[in-house]
Amino acid sequence: MTVQGQTTGRRNGRGGFGLLLLLLLLPLQSALASDVAMGAYYGARTAEKPDWFKDSFLEFEEDVAEAAAENRRVMLYFHQQGCPYCAQLIEENFTDPELKAYIRKHFDGISLNLWGDREVVSVGGRDFTEKTFAAALKVQYTPTLVFLDESGKVALRLNGYYPPEDFRAALNYVAQKQETEMSFAQFRQKDRAQSQGELLHEAFFIPNTDLQVVLRNSIAPLAVYFEAPDCRECEIMHRRILSDAPTRHLVQQANNVQLNITSSQPLTTPDGRQTTAQDWAQELDIAYTPSLVFFDSSGKEVMRIDAFLKTFHFQSVYAYVLEKAYLEVPEFQRYISARADHIREAGFATDIWGYESFHD
Repeated sequence: MTVQGQTTGRRNGRGGFGLLLLLLLLPLQSALASDVAMGAYYGARTAEKPDWFKDSFLEFEEDVAEAAAENRRVMLYFHQQGCPYCAQLIEENFTDPELKAYIRKHFDGISLNLWGDREVVSVGGRDFTEKTFAAALKVQYTPTLVFLDESGKVALRLNGYYPPEDFRAALNYVAQKQETEMSFAQFRQKDRAQSQGELLHEAFFIPNTDLQVVLRNSIAPLAVYFEAPDCRECEIMHRRILSDAPTRHLVQQANNVQLNITSSQPLTTPDGRQTTAQDWAQELDIAYTPSLVFFDSSGKEVMRIDAFLKTFHFQSVYAYVLEKAYLEVPEFQRYISARADHIREAGFATDIWGYESFHD
């Protein structure tokens, strides 16, 4: 049984909420009672790539040249089995008649398995497998979309799932070759120029915008929330994810600062520079809202969320940063797989596509 915003796990006399917080806040470990039944696993979905994707030999110089000859560009699509965000991209974005027609007109889609062993020849002639190529590009989320220009350089990269309206803006940006004129963040800023209203606030947000001082006074990492007024996905994050009690407890272990990317509010960056919220967002190439950028205690960026996530993955990013797991496990997907296994070993079902933390 589950209740939105709380967990009612009581198995073999254990207090569910306390155990859940232990799982969230401490490094993952399997030293839990062996008599607990394995929790179920929910939310995994797999959808086949569209049949109109290109059958590529994965020799990207040839793919880029063939696309350019037809006035198209290459769109690399990194996916993995059971990824609900990949399934959402295919079932919602790639099947939308308008988006589908636009993609087929302007792009050659090429599918790559994050863990695949097919041979890849990159632009420049280097040999990889799919999985070593993904590792070389530091792909942390699926889906990841990498759009290549006519010379094989990256015109745009989307790290995660973009809802249709945001995805449409990305396609327009690349198809119109706007990367030669401005960053994607600047391109999106034009859409937000008329945005009005206040951001949704959380009690755990720190009002101090001298981020260097925030880090100097604490050993905890810093999470900077970049949001915008009238942002539907920002509201979903606040109402559905941050309302979850275990999630909030986890989030509160970090220093959290909220910035309005349309604002000229002055701030001091973690490395001590004076700027504004809007200018810093553009400097960091923040094109999606909400985006979260995580900094370690030295002020170095160590992780970010810059696409749509639900509760399990949102929590997992925080846990990854709080545990400094990125120092030992550079591949975030391996970390979250292990995290899900450990939670299930504790007897709790894991839903990677839901908004509730756990089911017992």
